[in-house]
Amino acid sequence: MLLQNKNGIQFLQFESFTAHNVMHGFFMRHGGVSLDPWRSLNLGGNNGDPRANVVENRRRIFDAIDRPVESLFDVWQVHSDTIICTDSPRQLDSDPLQADAILTDNPDITLFMRFADCVPVCLFDPATQVAGMIHAGWPGTVKKITYKTVLKMVKNYGSKPENIIAGIGPSICVNHFEIKKDVIEQVINRLSPDGDRFLIYQDGRTYFNLQTANEYQLNLAGVVKVETAGVCTACNTKDWFSHRGEKGSTGRFGALLAL
Repeated sequence: MLLQNKNGIQFLQFESFTAHNVMHGFFMRHGGVSLDPWRSLNLGGNNGDPRANVVENRRRIFDAIDRPVESLFDVWQVHSDTIICTDSPRQLDSDPLQADAILTDNPDITLFMRFADCVPVCLFDPATQVAGMIHAGWPGTVKKITYKTVLKMVKNYGSKPENIIAGIGPSICVNHFEIKKDVIEQVINRLSPDGDRFLIYQDGRTYFNLQTANEYQLNLAGVVKVETAGVCTACNTKDWFSHRGEKGSTGRFGALLAL
């Protein structure tokens, strides 16, 4: 990945996406106005940080990639497998819809999501000029949201999976994502017959590899061009917000994607 720095705002970009001039970024936690425990570029609006701080931080990340805030389309992320296709921005004074994946073929729209351990998956089809972003926590992963989003691109936009470029952004690594019995059962049963391959059993504990599970879903859907950030949010809380790494007392980093 490429590390960019603009006016103190640092963000990572996929080389495969920049090669196609796709505007995007995963924004590190530096360069914002929020105070501890959200220091400083917090984009999460429901964790106690004053709204004025979040709005200012949002303005800064849009400025960093030269996109107007009015082009924003985001959703209320609820760990679902709901996918929204949009051809217009969200009015800033309107409530976002509930969903965890968004797709568009409109270059005037900037897709926006927030993360703090869950897996960000970005999609781009250079043939049909469609872009998408997915929020995949463990509930969305066992619901196969990444797999379903690729199928949605095929159905709604005529994409061919072999043309799609995918990127897996900063997210929690398997070593930090211990799960208990109820989640273990869902991983094994709902991702059957492949669920067990994403689990590591060690010293009486079980760990779920969210990153690998979502990469597998991309491959299962026919996507072969996948770039991974290789960054664990829980291992790097100096640069990234991590819900588990900071025991829930933290903010959310933002991700933007536009054609």
